[in-house]
Amino acid sequence: MNSDYNRYNEMAELLKTIAHPVRICIIRGLLEKGECNVTYMQACLGTPQSTVSQHIQKLKAAGIIEGRRNGLEIYYKVKDKKVAELMQTLFHDKE
Repeated sequence: MNSDYNRYNEMAELLKTIAHPVRICIIRGLLEKGECNVTYMQACLGTPQSTVSQHIQKLKAAGIIEGRRNGLEIYYKVKDKKVAELMQTLFHDKE
C-alpha cells in the first residue's frame, strides 16, 4: 500500500466530479463526436440549456474539458486523457 493521500484525494475529487449521469453522458458524447456546443448537447440530452451549462462549468473547473470559441458559440472537447481512458474502460463492452 502507498500512503500518497494527496494523489488519492485528487483521484477521489476527479471521480466525484464525473459521478453524475449527465456529466458522464456529456463526456462520452464529446469523446464520440470530438467536440460540440451546448445547444447540440442540450438537444441530445433533452435537458434545459441552463442544466447542461452548469454541468459544463463543473467539468471545465475540474480541467476535464476545454472550450474553443467560434463566433458566439463555444465548442467543447475532452482534454483530460485520464478521464478519456476511464470512459473507454467503463464503456468498452458497450461498443
